[in-house]
Amino acid sequence: MLGVLVTFAQTDKFDRSTVAKIAGELRGPFEGMAGLRFKSFMLDEDGAQAKNFYVWDDEEKGRSFFTEELVGKVTEVYGVRPTVEYFDVVGFVDNSGT
Repeated sequence: MLGVLVTFAQTDKFDRSTVAKIAGELRGPFEGMAGLRFKSFMLDEDGAQAKNFYVWDDEEKGRSFFTEELVGKVTEVYGVRPTVEYFDVVGFVDNSGT
């Protein structure tokens, strides 16, 4: 499995309601996406960083998803260019089915 952390950091705080609106508007295309196990939209406690975390069952699909074109699009949405970090998911607990 592949984990991907996309971080948007800025000096001004992100507005929680704005990030929640982005999450609501952008969730649709990710629902049922082949190879994607889950995606979360997050905001850190002080509001300086918005983060999106993905877990991909298919590493190739996960890595190929984050193109320069996509990074450009999300830069427009969040107003700041993100950093994209990749992780090897060596263990996973999923309690959603319980």
